[in-house]
Amino acid sequence: MRQIILDTETTGLEPSQGHRIIEIGCVELVNRRLTGNHYHQYIQPDREVPDDAIEIHGITNEFLADKPRFEQIAREFAGFISGAELVIHNAPFDVGFINHEFGRLGPEWGEVQDHCGILDTLKMAREMHPGQRNTLDALCRRYDIDNSSRALHGALLDSEILADVYLAMTGGQTLLWLDAEKDQSGADHAQVRQPISTDRPRLRVIGASAEELTAHASYMDLVEKSAGAVPLWRELESESKI
Repeated sequence: MRQIILDTETTGLEPSQGHRIIEIGCVELVNRRLTGNHYHQYIQPDREVPDDAIEIHGITNEFLADKPRFEQIAREFAGFISGAELVIHNAPFDVGFINHEFGRLGPEWGEVQDHCGILDTLKMAREMHPGQRNTLDALCRRYDIDNSSRALHGALLDSEILADVYLAMTGGQTLLWLDAEKDQSGADHAQVRQPISTDRPRLRVIGASAEELTAHASYMDLVEKSAGAVPLWRELESESKI
């Protein structure tokens, strides 16, 4: 399963008012693991970037002066995202701008939806956390994800942060050290494990309540819907009942 975490920066809020994309940032997930493969491009928008937009992302007109135009990078960008599921926070905004750029190139380019699936993490967050703030910064605080480097908005940085948020929201981890032999300090866990005493008292087993089981099942439904596959935990539960 290939997913592309995507973010853009623009000159303003409405493509219908002549605003354009000035930065695209994407990171790749395959089977819920970051691959290290990414796409990043600054774009000359052929218009002035307003001061209020520069205050948000810090991308100036002078910086963009020698950058390629969208038509020069469109084929490479479309090839990178083609066939993947795009994971975007507030997808209608970014998809609307990309469709606008494709539309400027001609009808043969179609729309993003013709090339990719789309998953909106803002919509997902609102379903999971109704009545709460669900900005990217708020989700970072909720899921204990470090976004201290996010002084300004940036498409590649924000896509990297969103990848961590998405994996946390859907109950995933990029790596499970179930039998890790070494930690980052170089310690060998196989050598420091102590045998379990046979004289210890039996552990008390506390079963989940009916309410907890219902909540767990609902969460697994959400994970399955967002991931498009049966969660491993649910498969293990099914096997244990056989």
